[in-house]
Amino acid sequence: MRKVLKNKINTVPTMFDKDASPRMNPLNPENALLHRRKILQLVGASTLLCGVAPSDLSAADELPKAGINAGDLLVTTRDDTGTPLKASDVKLGGKPLLVYPFDMDTKKPRSESRLNKLLLVRVDPKDLSEEARASSVDGVLAFSAICTHQGCDVTEWKASEKTLLCFCHASQFNPFNNGAVAVGPAAKALPSCSLVEKDGVLVLASGLSARPGV
Repeated sequence: MRKVLKNKINTVPTMFDKDASPRMNPLNPENALLHRRKILQLVGASTLLCGVAPSDLSAADELPKAGINAGDLLVTTRDDTGTPLKASDVKLGGKPLLVYPFDMDTKKPRSESRLNKLLLVRVDPKDLSEEARASSVDGVLAFSAICTHQGCDVTEWKASEKTLLCFCHASQFNPFNNGAVAVGPAAKALPSCSLVEKDGVLVLASGLSARPGV
């Protein structure tokens, strides 16, 4: 009996046996495709159980930590001194200034999440609508610095078009029209913040107009 059983075990085809049937042999193209589909199904199922799509993971992780509040001052992203910015620190027609809101209660910049990163750009106030002028200080406007296409930083000013430019995929945004998309592939406007001047420095008068990022 043991000898018969041993012989049967030895004759069972394994998945690594080149002589195994097509259904067992992973070298068979159809079988390899089947294994690949099974793996993808398992990955998809685990993603659904988590409730978050892969492309949304980083944003979902950061979102609870994001916070931009009215009353915050503004400091550059490289500032170690907590020096609040003035309107004169933002040059007309110059490259956007990347900043973080500065929490007056904790005396720290809100730099724990890159979703809090803002950009300041200065334009001629005469070119702004009354609504936009009311939300600016001497032509200084504040927008989210996170591109709405794939979340890169919006860092450039395209002088010929008077638009904000994201270098990653060349999306452009119109600061004269509430950050609306001027050139894709981005499909959503950059969220904006209202600014006021208090004691000679820039102060946020509101949080972001919409969720930052993609």
